Amino acid sequence: MDDKMNIQWYPGHMTKTRRKMEEDLKLVDAVCELVDARIPISSRNPDIDAICGNKPRMMILNRIDLADPETTSAWSDYFKKKGWAVVRTDCKSRKGIDRFQPAVRELLAEKLQRYQERGFVNKPLKLMVVGIPNVGKSTFINQVAGRKGAKAENRPGVTRGKQWVTVDKGLLLLDTPGILWPKFDDEEVGRRLAYTGAVKSDVLDIETLACHLIEMLWKRYPDALRQRYKIDLPEDAQGYELLTEAGRKRGFLLSRGEIDTERMARVLLEEFRSCKIGKFSLETPYDL
Repeated sequence: MDDKMNIQWYPGHMTKTRRKMEEDLKLVDAVCELVDARIPISSRNPDIDAICGNKPRMMILNRIDLADPETTSAWSDYFKKKGWAVVRTDCKSRKGIDRFQPAVRELLAEKLQRYQERGFVNKPLKLMVVGIPNVGKSTFINQVAGRKGAKAENRPGVTRGKQWVTVDKGLLLLDTPGILWPKFDDEEVGRRLAYTGAVKSDVLDIETLACHLIEMLWKRYPDALRQRYKIDLPEDAQGYELLTEAGRKRGFLLSRGEIDTERMARVLLEEFRSCKIGKFSLETPYDL
């Protein structure tokens, strides 16, 4: 089985988007970044920190309904230690959305105080919302704004032609296109994005992908796999062995008694993404 993976993207629009973001930073008070709570590092654009510089930061750990709650708490502490505000959300159920505005006001309390002292009563706070594709950014913005694609009207301080979204008179969000980095330097990052569906599985060999995933889950959450797939193998079992055993227990047989590992691979990925096996995080702060 080919273990190598080579995903390389470098469309010109990503370079253009980065340049535009750097320009737009001058218009906002803070940057709000969305990541997948299951893979908070792999689902970040590694250039974001350099682009944002010293702007106040907020991290939205999204899809907490799919992630290991204990690990999500550890990630929350990790980002708070950087001096960033952290909000945990599940945009589909609106969980955590109501914590967003109070967190913004807390993050920018000094700026709000200065506005008050200068008599800028109706001056709104402005946040740029960033995130790679498929982390739920559009859903998040729509949930926070309470309606679909609400754009702010043109008014002083709001640049024309930009995707400004009004939350209320005190808060405006600047939407940005989802951006990905030019290439994956780390194969594991690409795999983790494929596990969660952020990149299409079909860019990789599905069985190879499933072998890596089941081996990782066996190391981190063996009891969940034993319960779901009735696997009874040693702790150091390899991915293909685990996938084959799971397929055998599911009765996925081909002619001549062979196990249909491709079918099992697709089932594993679907059940992982739909949380049927359990709530899993594939990265922890202790891995860094």
